[in-house]
Amino acid sequence: MKKIMLLGAGMVGKAMAIDLCRDFEVTAVDMEPAALQPLQDGYPIRTLTADLSQPQTVTGLAAGQDLILGAVPGFMGYRTLEAVLTAGVNCVDISFFPEDPFGLDALAQARGVTAVVDCGVAPGMSNLILGYHQRAMSIDRFECLVGGLPLKRDWPFEYKAPFSPLDVIEEYLRPARLIENGRIVTRPALSEPELVNLAPVGTLEAFNTDGLRTLLNMTGIPDMKEKTLRYPGHCQLMKILRDTGFLSDEPISCNGARISPRELTSSILLPQWKLGEAEKEFTIMRIILEGRAADGPRKHLYHLYDVYDEETRTSSMARTTGYTATAAARLVLAGRFARKGICPPEYLGAEAGCFEAIMADLAARRVIYTHEER
Repeated sequence: MKKIMLLGAGMVGKAMAIDLCRDFEVTAVDMEPAALQPLQDGYPIRTLTADLSQPQTVTGLAAGQDLILGAVPGFMGYRTLEAVLTAGVNCVDISFFPEDPFGLDALAQARGVTAVVDCGVAPGMSNLILGYHQRAMSIDRFECLVGGLPLKRDWPFEYKAPFSPLDVIEEYLRPARLIENGRIVTRPALSEPELVNLAPVGTLEAFNTDGLRTLLNMTGIPDMKEKTLRYPGHCQLMKILRDTGFLSDEPISCNGARISPRELTSSILLPQWKLGEAEKEFTIMRIILEGRAADGPRKHLYHLYDVYDEETRTSSMARTTGYTATAAARLVLAGRFARKGICPPEYLGAEAGCFEAIMADLAARRVIYTHEER
């Protein structure tokens, strides 16, 4: 039985470990014993407590594994992946770190390693869908609207974070890169808000965030953008916090102490944004692809609406993100995707059979993407 090690046992990490433990020998590693306890108690999963911020620790743990799943916080992701590659082990990563993953391509190539990065819902499935269709058509326009939200709208933010508030805040600060008329342009995060109507939810607010990531490297597509979805009003509240300094990482003096406003704000938001253990939430995404195939113009629309799974007590964000990564892991372990180096999901989409396999894996877990072609 092949061996998989999961680095990071947060909400999404747990879902991935549980999904894979029936078919593989799974070890889950986290620095918090409490995060590992449910996996140890209820499933055939080996658990280890370790400080994953230490690269030498990660390299040592990875050695001898058949595949690593990276699910650490974004600020740790790049160095953690580098440590895994140093060990010469294949990896599927969902840490969504801010650094350019291709900075590690030479290392991955030298070690003969397949490293699938950004393998979640968006980035992730959005990239996969684009890569798949680019095989058969010339794409002129790509638009992705995506968000994860609680069903119950609690004032004032009407939002709950499926991961660390620090990672969410980073999305609201990092400049958003888009493609317009064939050129990369930069807009502030939270800019160009617009109201959109998406079934079955209704009116949501879409605004710019830096979600295209590795898709910016795809040539020949003149217009591409990704926007984050929230309930109306959330964008303005976050702009107020950002523009008044509450999200700054520049330390300030307060009663003789030096504190980071961003870390303080994150600590305050954590209990307000934390999803309840069985709190219902949903993931919603709309993708539009327009262009031309050999026989004429084409427009493809994909829609995802996924909700908390009461039967397995698994959040929608964990399902849509984690099961994309576990589907990719199965392809790598089976040798069906063996491209070496750093491989964003658009590479998977371009590989014959991979798109269909991942869609089938997701559908088997009741994560359903509807597709309309015009």
